[in-house]
Amino acid sequence: METVFIRETSDGRKIEVIGTNVCVDGKPVANSLVSLKDHPNREAILFTLPNAAFMAGPVVLTAEEASVVRGALAAAKPAITDPIEITERFRSAWNARNHEAGIE
Repeated sequence: METVFIRETSDGRKIEVIGTNVCVDGKPVANSLVSLKDHPNREAILFTLPNAAFMAGPVVLTAEEASVVRGALAAAKPAITDPIEITERFRSAWNARNHEAGIE
């Protein structure tokens, strides 16, 4: 597993991406990011940290930090090699495209 250092908190704990998880001091806290636009506590978070853009569990991230986290999480995901799953993804994308174009 590859470890990607993001930053250090004010109390000295390391925020890292280890494998497919965002970790604080080596303990997983999240496996995905939530945009602050979609977060239920966005006003309180922005009042406290005006440059916040994303949340990874309890960890607040700026846009630059979130970009690094997204890249590390994407790199840690295994490649899809199952032919059935690949075919299903193509079928789903084709149907979504046709639905958006008004073709039913």
